[in-house]
Amino acid sequence: MAREAVHVIGFAAAEPAAVWAVARDFCGLWHPAMATIRAERGPHGARVRAFTTHGEETLYREQLTWFSDSDRSYAYTHLQGIEGVESYDARLTIAAAEEGGTVINWTARIAAPAARAKAIADGTRAIFEAGIAALAAAATETPAPTPPAPTPSAALEPMVLDATPRLALTVTPPRPGPLCLFLHGIGGGRGNWDAQLAATAPVMRAAALDLRGYGDSSLGFRQSTVDDYCDDILRVAEALGAEQLVLCGLSYGSWIATSFATRHPERLAGLVLSGGCTGMSEAGPEEREAFRVSREVPLNAGQVPADFAPAVVKVLASPGASQAVRDALLASMSAIPAATYRDALVCFTNPLERLDFARLTMPVLMMTGEFDRLAPPAEIRAVSARIAETAPRADVRFEVIPGAGHVCNVEEPAAYNALLTDFFARLAP
Repeated sequence: MAREAVHVIGFAAAEPAAVWAVARDFCGLWHPAMATIRAERGPHGARVRAFTTHGEETLYREQLTWFSDSDRSYAYTHLQGIEGVESYDARLTIAAAEEGGTVINWTARIAAPAARAKAIADGTRAIFEAGIAALAAAATETPAPTPPAPTPSAALEPMVLDATPRLALTVTPPRPGPLCLFLHGIGGGRGNWDAQLAATAPVMRAAALDLRGYGDSSLGFRQSTVDDYCDDILRVAEALGAEQLVLCGLSYGSWIATSFATRHPERLAGLVLSGGCTGMSEAGPEEREAFRVSREVPLNAGQVPADFAPAVVKVLASPGASQAVRDALLASMSAIPAATYRDALVCFTNPLERLDFARLTMPVLMMTGEFDRLAPPAEIRAVSARIAETAPRADVRFEVIPGAGHVCNVEEPAAYNALLTDFFARLAP
């Protein structure tokens, strides 16, 4: 089996936003070689384009594997049409040129028998060159940004699962399809998700959970583990009659959601990870211990989370966060009992395994705030790329929420909800 790499670079006089406005339409008929094109829905709602080219009857199919409006790039893999190819993976990236205008990079990695590999690479190079020229010609002006849609109203109802531990939820009215379950961060509570519950309700049923010991939920009789949290998720699914779930987490909640996804991938229709993903699962013992000890210092001195909440909010909030946002974050942190916070710290710093991204067979949306100090964009971008490389038939989207800090769903709910509901629209029946 021979391997070939193709890398074509082009330039457009238009600004990157204008070029991306054309290129981002994965199922758009903007390439001059394409005669027809249609969008198809692959497994788990994967985005697939099926197209023919001028002068051929062959039907080609390609699946989008990675997408980012923030980075103005996407990647895709070949499914059908290229004779003799073993694998074909490509990426298109739009970036600002130093002297003004736009640099367009289009790359492909090809594996095929030696007799076919060079011919496929030569044909790919010609296709990329023609596509870049078309993008440069089509992008003439920067489109005006579309303002996020206002968050709709929805009926939110409290619910309690009386068992050990007791689990408290906020739920929206029933709808067909999967249940979206929101999981808050280590310094939060289910009320952090009210804006997302309202935005999600018209698309799919949703619930926000107070994790063990938070809000109206109770701690168990022993130290919590991530397996306990996963069992709680299954309890909620059973209580609400949901065979399929979409988990949406923030920070600590993202780590729990990813841990559940690696254990029960067959139960997930989608996975949304905000402000983190891997938690301490990839840290060494010394780093985990240092993290836990440093955060237990005020607790060991007799303080409760309300005492050090103002300092935590300074780290969580973006530089431009409003007073209302800061007050909301302060209230969430201040409401946490000391025993709950210690329980969560011990759980977080004692992960049971290194996360296996090959188990993430469902569509994944990853978001982080522009000013997130705890899960900065570069870190989450790198993790999203690893998932895209590792997961079979990956379907990953990565986005940065402009102007937001760590708790991006609270700081910029309109931008967050727009991405969330776009993702959910693909998953709903």
